[in-house]
Amino acid sequence: MIRLGLRANWRQFALLVLINAFVGAMVGLERAVLPLLGEQQFGLVSRAAILAFVASFGATKAMANLAAGALADRSGRKSVLLVGWAVGLLVPIVVIAAPTWEWVVFANALLGLNQGLCWSATVSMKIDLVGPTRRGLALGVNEFAGYLALGIAAFAGAQIAAASSLRTGPFVLAAVVAALGGLASIFVRETRGHAELEAFELGDPTPSPSFRRVFADVSWRHPALFSASQAGFVNNLNDGVAWGLLPLFFAGKGLGLGEVGLLAAIYPGVWGVTQIATGAISDAVGRKSLIAAGMALQASALAALVPLAGFLPWLVAMAALGLGTAFVYPALLAVVSDVVHPIKRASATGVYRFWRDAGYLFGALLAGTIADLLGIEWAIEVVATLTLASGLVVFLRLPETHRPRRSPK
Repeated sequence: MIRLGLRANWRQFALLVLINAFVGAMVGLERAVLPLLGEQQFGLVSRAAILAFVASFGATKAMANLAAGALADRSGRKSVLLVGWAVGLLVPIVVIAAPTWEWVVFANALLGLNQGLCWSATVSMKIDLVGPTRRGLALGVNEFAGYLALGIAAFAGAQIAAASSLRTGPFVLAAVVAALGGLASIFVRETRGHAELEAFELGDPTPSPSFRRVFADVSWRHPALFSASQAGFVNNLNDGVAWGLLPLFFAGKGLGLGEVGLLAAIYPGVWGVTQIATGAISDAVGRKSLIAAGMALQASALAALVPLAGFLPWLVAMAALGLGTAFVYPALLAVVSDVVHPIKRASATGVYRFWRDAGYLFGALLAGTIADLLGIEWAIEVVATLTLASGLVVFLRLPETHRPRRSPK
């Protein structure tokens, strides 16, 4: 018997939390390592060339998100999840064998497919299971698991690379993580029926909007969905800079691989841990204030990196960047779930995640070009300014989409 609610579905929910931790760890293992690999082992000088791996990741993840949403509504969530892990198994093999940097860029395109398919599926499945009253909490837990694992893996990957090599050690572990994620996913149960039950309880099980209409609504037509999409886009634009440029920035200031790894880990680590609280807070107080405040905090933290000097001040700034992102991430996903009909929710979430992860592509192109022309410091400050501007758009255009209400668990 299908029932909605966290209490009724806690076993499947817990399994999906574990799976999303494996998804996050796949990215984390290369978080501090890959920019330095391009510079030190492949001899790349151009920042734009190094950031090509972020661009390929963002492009394929954005398209995978778009496809995953539509496929999840049509064919089910579990099949999307399993295909994602099949692709993920190829990533470490390609990196370890790569004769040129272009192969590494291709491996990150495969990683984008893995992340887009697997993360989209776990997001949709958790929202399906908990029903309408615990979305913020469900998304906070989902992102907590993924980004805490990402932070731990980033630190572990840097330590393993320092003890062995930049290429072999972290990616052997990545192959183990991909195998475990795929194995755990076999035991997941399909949740599309939960979305259909929620739609039935709303009294409208067959909404009329086509995918084209959903895409238009999320991209520009609906004020709340547009505000969420542009904020997600800019959020991942600055995350791409944190991934691709900040390790080079810190290493250029004289920090060793271990310290760079800790700075790369503290940002997603704080982001992951605090999302349990921020997701639940958005259920209690609404989405808009958290999103606007989070974008402002991200902008301030990024802007502070350049004038600050030394490991400890940078550690504080990176922790603040993670906290600001935690304010934003689950609340933005919850906005989409608040507004969109349950039957079209996976498609709408896929469109939102398409725009959000397209930020990696444009962030890599923009930041890489500015860094080559003017220096990494200029690239960081330009992205900080764009982040602040995005927060102002949220403040001015995003209507509150969630009014807290009392309901049974």
